Amino acid sequence: MQKPLSKRCFTASHARRNGKKGAKPLDAFKGFRAIADGRGFAVHLDNGAMQSATEAREALAEPYRRETHDRNSTHDRNSQRQSVGGVCLMTPLVDLKGKRGLVIGIANEHSIAAGCAEAFARCGARLAATYLNDKAKDWVQPVVDQLGIEWTAPCDVRIPGELEALFAQVQERWGGLDFLLHSIAFAPKEDLHGRVVDSSAQGFSIAMDVSCHSFLRMAKLAEPLMATGGCLLCVTFYGSERVVEHYNLMGPVKAALESATRYVAAELGAKAIRAHAISPGPIATRAASGIDRFDELLDRAAAQVPAGKLVDVSDVGALAAFLVSDAAKGITGTVIPVDNGQHLFA
Repeated sequence: MQKPLSKRCFTASHARRNGKKGAKPLDAFKGFRAIADGRGFAVHLDNGAMQSATEAREALAEPYRRETHDRNSTHDRNSQRQSVGGVCLMTPLVDLKGKRGLVIGIANEHSIAAGCAEAFARCGARLAATYLNDKAKDWVQPVVDQLGIEWTAPCDVRIPGELEALFAQVQERWGGLDFLLHSIAFAPKEDLHGRVVDSSAQGFSIAMDVSCHSFLRMAKLAEPLMATGGCLLCVTFYGSERVVEHYNLMGPVKAALESATRYVAAELGAKAIRAHAISPGPIATRAASGIDRFDELLDRAAAQVPAGKLVDVSDVGALAAFLVSDAAKGITGTVIPVDNGQHLFA
């Protein structure tokens, strides 16, 4: 279904193009209607004409753009503004136009990775996404089509060489990479549903390899592709620092992932490559359904948070889009909760 875009996309310049000289910014909405068609944005005029998705996106974004300044130079506030016909317009802080992002871990439209991909796409990023295998591809493809993701590839980190082949495609297709989202985790059911002290060596090793060490492998493969810097994201959970009933083995595994993130940030920081672990509150996703009695965890969390409601994948996506943008270039090595305040309580 086609969805109306935010009115913030429009500016006074569009009002003037519509023959309304000196119109106020809000008057720009008269005569225009914008929709998202799954491949990009299109602008419909009241006379029935329509710009292409690319033309519309360029037209809407142009008044906000400003020239890139040397990072070492000093600017006053006026250098962050543009003047269009005497109207001062601020450059949007979260602008991912032209940035290339790899999203690993989309399972279906309800997954955290899908929510992040949607936010990246809305901010103008070019995206590639992975699917676990051919069976899983049928669940991922609707997300790909809806968001206009440029290309996809299989990625099962347990299969030797598959991750390396993925990054070889990134090099071949794009020649570089600006950001990456790691949103995968796995533990054998018999180990996940038992006590941590009863976990098998093999089960523990598999959980660590898929859920944690794969992030380090991705960081290593992404490093040469991020010649001018970039950002690496992964997804964690507050069960890493507190005992959460039924989270079991994934608690120590996520704790390791968070520690790994800090080391990645420290080791790659000299190359302007940043790293973060995003820690959402409990969200009903396909992956979370593997946790025993997860519905009870959701109910407890909803009753505990100050807002009285849980976050969803769009909340996580909004944070992810900010973190990979230039607006967050001074932030790295963090574990950031997006849980409506649940982390405030024991």
